[in-house]
Amino acid sequence: MVTLQSAENALKSVYLGVVANQLNVAASPLLAMIKRSTSNIYGKEIRKAAPIGINGGITAGDEDGKLPKAHSTEYVQFVDELRNLYGKLEISDKALRATSNNITSFVNLLNDEMERLIESSNFNLGRMLYGNGTGTLSSVISFNESNKYLELHDVSKIIEGMVVRGTDVGAQNRDQNEENYFIVQYVDRANNRIYLDKGGYQSIGINTGSDIYVQYSYNKEMIGIEGVLTNAKIYGLTRADYQWLKPYLSTTTSYISDNLIQTAIDSLEDNANSKINLISTTKAVKRLYQEYLSAYRRNIDITELAGGYKTMTYNGIPVIGERFVPANTMYLLNTNDFTLYEMCDWKWLEDENGRILKQNPDYATYSATLVKYAELLCDKPGGQGKISNIATTLTPPETSGTSDTDSGSQS
Repeated sequence: MVTLQSAENALKSVYLGVVANQLNVAASPLLAMIKRSTSNIYGKEIRKAAPIGINGGITAGDEDGKLPKAHSTEYVQFVDELRNLYGKLEISDKALRATSNNITSFVNLLNDEMERLIESSNFNLGRMLYGNGTGTLSSVISFNESNKYLELHDVSKIIEGMVVRGTDVGAQNRDQNEENYFIVQYVDRANNRIYLDKGGYQSIGINTGSDIYVQYSYNKEMIGIEGVLTNAKIYGLTRADYQWLKPYLSTTTSYISDNLIQTAIDSLEDNANSKINLISTTKAVKRLYQEYLSAYRRNIDITELAGGYKTMTYNGIPVIGERFVPANTMYLLNTNDFTLYEMCDWKWLEDENGRILKQNPDYATYSATLVKYAELLCDKPGGQGKISNIATTLTPPETSGTSDTDSGSQS
């Protein structure tokens, strides 16, 4: 007979390993390439010494001249806080009792709940991986209270079932009132609208020009790729005070081409001694690059990444298409510079008695919570690149010459 205890045992012994593996690999090809570590964690913080330049104790001198003076590599300390990542599943008492005498139905119940948890967690991990740490999903253009929808600048980071709220609320009230959240019922991707489960947007901090974010997550998410490249302050340092923290940024509107990409790669190699091993872009830009290769009768080479991902390459460098990369943007990354620091792998949140399935107060349901304390850290932010404002069409061959005439810039 299936009991609450047997359900707990299944979650601990059967499902945890599978779930952890799925969340560590399946969220993104980029995440699968990033190493994980439990070192450099002190209490709730990551403290990591980051090198500046190279060892200066070298010279070319006379046969009987002085040897070079020692000048070891200089370092600064990166300091960042471990982020609290949670994933929660819920099972009703009625569902448990209905399957108590049928092990197959019970297994199907748990499988369904775990698949939904993995799907939701992978979506949000992938989104965080390319975010800036604020948790912002999009900004509001307008709201239609009678029809219960918001018109947004971008809906790519939003999916049905998300619980979200707005930023136009004083810090003292933010995240405190459960009534100030709403559920996304439907995402109209063609018109950049999201339909909500209730109105009253102004009273819950949703106004024109405000941002929306996932429940409880404002300024509490991992610092992803966008933050590594553009946040004014990173790992306790002000980027403007340390020139070597500044990445390659190309913002001139440019057509996709090999020259556009190679200019960025060469700049990062020459100026930051960085070896790019992954190009991440939107699926639209990836398709555009495929079209570019076909237009110039170039072969499209395919490679397989960790986790079984197959993708095209640029001169042997994998080019992946990700839904959470900003529109018309391409990131050029050295994944060897990134580490996911974690206090532990994914674990079930337990009470003092070791229980993971707990009754929700005032409800005939039980919930279990996955937790991981982690943060993504880049040893060399200045060794990464971002190309923005990529044109949405190819340069017409009859007017473009070789088409490889881009004006990538370093800033």
